[in-house]
Amino acid sequence: MNKINIGFIGGGNMSRSLIGGLIADGMAAEHLFVSEPDEKRRSALAADFPVHTTANNQEIVQQCDVVVLAVKPQVLKDVTTTLQTGQRENQLFLTIAAGIRTRSLHNWLGENTPIVRAMPNTPALVQSGATALYASPQVSEEQRNIAESIMRAVGLVQWLEKEALMDAVTALSGSGPAYFFLVMEAMEQAGRELGLPEETARLLTIQTAFGAARLALEIEQDPAVLRENVTSPGGTTERAIAALREGGLEALFSKALTAARDRAVELADELGK
Repeated sequence: MNKINIGFIGGGNMSRSLIGGLIADGMAAEHLFVSEPDEKRRSALAADFPVHTTANNQEIVQQCDVVVLAVKPQVLKDVTTTLQTGQRENQLFLTIAAGIRTRSLHNWLGENTPIVRAMPNTPALVQSGATALYASPQVSEEQRNIAESIMRAVGLVQWLEKEALMDAVTALSGSGPAYFFLVMEAMEQAGRELGLPEETARLLTIQTAFGAARLALEIEQDPAVLRENVTSPGGTTERAIAALREGGLEALFSKALTAARDRAVELADELGK
């Protein structure tokens, strides 16, 4: 990894997280480049990380072996269609722009361009993300390893063999943090209604969510088993779980994720034109 140059087009929060994660993993900052049009953001990046910064996207394409497309999906077409003239042979493009399919990117960057799609989520901002990757057929095994190493700098990585599944990933883990935040909001509110002080309800909710997630990661048991382990027959947890199921919790989550998946498909159709 230290022998290649990695360039970021877009210097927002996700780029900052990836840069920080790569440097923490031992990547030499001299091999990292960022193009960002906003002067204040560019200056902040240069102050925080000893990386090369520029306002010119062409410099990134001309100097880097890997180009990370970290711009909003709405502007990705305009950005990529200006890059073709400076592209290098067999240059890898790693896109973290949600919803843009490789078919559209090949139309904008060229049919032979190696492209990896990444769908990270916002916990990547604290190196605790979950990312799914899909590689176009033009991507070599070495390039797959490079893309995986980049995204592992901010959390867990899983590969998909079918690009269509990226829409399901968007619904599950891409939008997923918001679902958990909503559950946390509801639990905190319920705790206050039961008489707990606001700060106590907030901290107990956050720590409980953190502890449950860590337990699920570190103990090799299914969530169903972990749930059963804290659900004593006739106890308080059993009564609460029964109330949630009577309210249709599982069916509601299925409906929610399906709605998010369908919207992801719609947005991909709209943005990929």
